[in-house]
Amino acid sequence: MNAEVDMVVIGSGIAGLSCAALLARYGFEVIVCESHTIPGGAAHSFERNGFKFDSGPSLHSGLSYHPSSNPLRQVLDAIGEELPCVNYNTWGCCLPEGDFDTTVGADQFCEVLTKFRGQKAVAEWRELQRVMEPLSKAATALPPSALRFDWGAPLSVGRFAPSLLQHAASMTKLTGSFSRIMDSVVQDPFIRNWLDLLCFLLSGLPAKGTIAAEMAFMFAEWYRPGVVLDYPLGGSGALVDALVRGLERNGGKLLLGAHIEQVLVEGNRAVGVRLRDGKVIRVRRAVVSNASVWDTLKLLPEDAVPKKFRVQREATPECDSFMHLHLGVDATGIRSDLACHYIVVNDWEMGVTAPQNVVVVSIPSVLDPSLAPAGKHGIHVYTPGNEPYALWSGLDRRSAEYEQQKQARAAVMWKALERVIPDIRARCEVTLVGTPLTHERFLRRHRGSYGPAIRAGEGLFPGPGTPLPGLMCCGDSTFPGIGIPAVAASGMIAANTLAPIEKHLAMLKDIGCWGDGRA
Repeated sequence: MNAEVDMVVIGSGIAGLSCAALLARYGFEVIVCESHTIPGGAAHSFERNGFKFDSGPSLHSGLSYHPSSNPLRQVLDAIGEELPCVNYNTWGCCLPEGDFDTTVGADQFCEVLTKFRGQKAVAEWRELQRVMEPLSKAATALPPSALRFDWGAPLSVGRFAPSLLQHAASMTKLTGSFSRIMDSVVQDPFIRNWLDLLCFLLSGLPAKGTIAAEMAFMFAEWYRPGVVLDYPLGGSGALVDALVRGLERNGGKLLLGAHIEQVLVEGNRAVGVRLRDGKVIRVRRAVVSNASVWDTLKLLPEDAVPKKFRVQREATPECDSFMHLHLGVDATGIRSDLACHYIVVNDWEMGVTAPQNVVVVSIPSVLDPSLAPAGKHGIHVYTPGNEPYALWSGLDRRSAEYEQQKQARAAVMWKALERVIPDIRARCEVTLVGTPLTHERFLRRHRGSYGPAIRAGEGLFPGPGTPLPGLMCCGDSTFPGIGIPAVAASGMIAANTLAPIEKHLAMLKDIGCWGDGRA
């Protein structure tokens, strides 16, 4: 049936669900339209033969304690949802220097440096910690839950003025590239490569392109005393389920298999959406798009936004795409010291962004056995945003050529996994290979891209507003950018901007963000 509500959110990714759940909590009538049959976007889970797989991210921190600087935890607090997690701190590294396990926390990494590089490298790392400490405090001085992009911002942000003033000198350094900070402190090639790797895993770009604020936040999270990583029990799907519960408990609705054909524009204002089946949902307040910048533009009538704006946004540089292996394997006799995650780098000289040079291995059933049948493991291997779409453009997914290329381009992932489990091929009971075309088709992602490749110092992620009244955006194409914490923050910011300031301030108080030193 046709309907009318306050808001429609396009897409049920983490940003879209965060935005919609908060809008419902603020008292708005909101509907989320998801093209897929499963919510969650790139973070959804799916099942095959009793194995439950994460389709995307599986590395989280700051979800299991309160209050947290993680924007996603702040969203969950605001909508009253808990997320049971198992804690761990170890992950494996398979680098050109050798294979080793490391933990989050700065002290243990010094042991790695002592083994591979010596005391001079340790001294450089300690100095970098010292330099990053005030930047980390500055990066977390203003919780994303306080941000909004309208006239109410001085009221919500002003509550944190004392903390912001205290860290004002460091704030100015957060907007530049992290490489400017790294270059002033670190000369050791191993540490520089390591930091380049962390930047790439966070932003899809090396240190030169990664904004310093993102690394400052990471240092605050990963290198503080007593830090642990979190894995949601039930996988990333459990995280998505928590957001959906919060949405629906507050009166919001999620429509699956609801593909948006076009944003409706009347009188130079977004007034609703038309679905592929012809149904129309009209809005009293706003349409919020969680689609990428390129995919959002495809939903708009040609003359809905100024031509200059369209041309500029269409020209947004893009990160590459992904290859995936999802494997269900027999764990009989398998090594007992498996970590949940492994990072594999083949050649530092190629650079961390080189195609297929970095591979990530995730074995979450090590932490949560419910994700696989008894005596089995579910494994997710992927190339994190370094698979060129051009290699796949124009291929027919049903062709022999496509199948051959899938097997050829998956070889690097098999090789990486064999460094951890040498006889992995003989153990496989489920084998699924995903490509950029899989990303493009199932996730409705432009060219299967990881997201915008906006380099620090060369551009900024835009806020939630657009030149079209009634249309707002959230997700990895808006501030603060790429990554689970960032997209959750973008959803909060869009919702806060649409909410009455008094309700926004009440939410901050409810989740413990007082802004007077008690946060």
